[in-house]
Amino acid sequence: MFPGGKVDDADHAVNMEPWCDGRTDASSSGLLQVPAGGLSVWVAAIRECFEEAGVLLARNTASDDIISFDDASVAARFSAYRDEMNAGQLDLGDLCRREDLRLITDAIGYVSHWITPIGPPRRFDARFFIARAPQAQEPLHDDNETVESLWVRPSEALDRFRAGNLAMFPPTAANLEFLADHSSADVALASAVAHGKTPPAVHPKVKANDDGKVVVTLFPGDGGYDAAPDYEVIA
Repeated sequence: MFPGGKVDDADHAVNMEPWCDGRTDASSSGLLQVPAGGLSVWVAAIRECFEEAGVLLARNTASDDIISFDDASVAARFSAYRDEMNAGQLDLGDLCRREDLRLITDAIGYVSHWITPIGPPRRFDARFFIARAPQAQEPLHDDNETVESLWVRPSEALDRFRAGNLAMFPPTAANLEFLADHSSADVALASAVAHGKTPPAVHPKVKANDDGKVVVTLFPGDGGYDAAPDYEVIA
């Protein structure tokens, strides 16, 4: 699973646009094909990545360098910020102002868009992004929303998934396939950032039995997908 979550009120452009490099709310909303508020999705991705994985995609305004945690005192200070953010005592805008940081929204590519099927009681409209991990930061799960970390090549993760040794939701597997199709992190990131195109939304469909239990999930391109109803009542 990748770090992620919902957009918070504090993520919106009225608070965050001055701290975002290379993207405006207008340009971000155009790429997401929404009327407004698109920049907040990039901001939320950065915030969740820091809260859940300890990776902060930001640069120092003075030096223009990606923030480094090589210095133990800096690492300890930002670890405390992370705890405050997870406790709801600090938001990302406060952190940017306090440390004079800018978010590297210009170096985060939009990879995919998944909308969960109609029918289940809860639905999600999820956007997925890609960014290069900063060299001078060490990812660490938060032991709450993320409980284990590992470095693994995308192809190896997919092999484990197909062998039944690593659980994944379908969007996770699809995004790893995107990564596996590229020869390096730079190539994958360039393909997501440079083209500036809007990925098509993926709309899975579910088929249920008479008891309302899901018996199969169909994806675009699967046999029977086009003929399947858009809506099923799920227990």
